[in-house]
Amino acid sequence: MALEVFWTKRADKKFDKIIDYLHNEYGSERTEQFVTRVYDFIDILSEYPQIGSIENENKGIRGFTLEKQVNVFYRISEKGIIILNFYDNRQSESKKKF
Repeated sequence: MALEVFWTKRADKKFDKIIDYLHNEYGSERTEQFVTRVYDFIDILSEYPQIGSIENENKGIRGFTLEKQVNVFYRISEKGIIILNFYDNRQSESKKKF
């Protein structure tokens, strides 16, 4: 049984920033590839929520590398899966927020 997936406002804003960056730097084809990859991952995640590695055990936060440059962080709750944030791996570790 697939779990419902929810996005935080932070995740939504960060996703939009990544899309804007990709579109400006690489064009619409590359942007569409990334968006497809994210939504394909979400489909898989809803079926297999344990797929990501534990990032913060106390908070129940898991992470998954979508691409070499981008990780997604999420938490499994009673209501479903909550996408917390997307993180550009080229950023400083201090900017990593869940």
